[in-house]
Amino acid sequence: MFTVSPDPARLDVPLIHRYLSQESYWARGIPRETVDRALANSLNFGLYGPDGRQAAFARVVTDYATFAWLCDVFVLPEFQGRGLGKQLMQAVFAHPDLQDLRRFLLATLDAHGLYRRFGFQDLAAPDRYLEIKKLNPYGVPTGN
Repeated sequence: MFTVSPDPARLDVPLIHRYLSQESYWARGIPRETVDRALANSLNFGLYGPDGRQAAFARVVTDYATFAWLCDVFVLPEFQGRGLGKQLMQAVFAHPDLQDLRRFLLATLDAHGLYRRFGFQDLAAPDRYLEIKKLNPYGVPTGN
């Protein structure tokens, strides 16, 4: 049985850093210090197998009152295809500190179907949103 926990003490930070820096398309090359700082300032969710090993991760940047940004979501390749992404998202959206927020955003290249199941839609007014997008500051090209 797989379980989800927001306990920061359970996070396998070397595994998270390795995945983000080497396998993700969005944070390739990210330094460990940057991951550490991001984790320290976010609400983090680990999904763990029966043996306690971390199999998936999600991070939420939030003010706990009005806004949240879901990011750095991944399921390790050897655990994909088991519905664990859905289980992880159910736990994220059930978390008591993330209820009644006015806005919950994310960006994804390839998992629209998963997130639409949880209520995400295309931006209703994309003309209202602006961004500052810089080249990957870690010196490695990314897909996003």
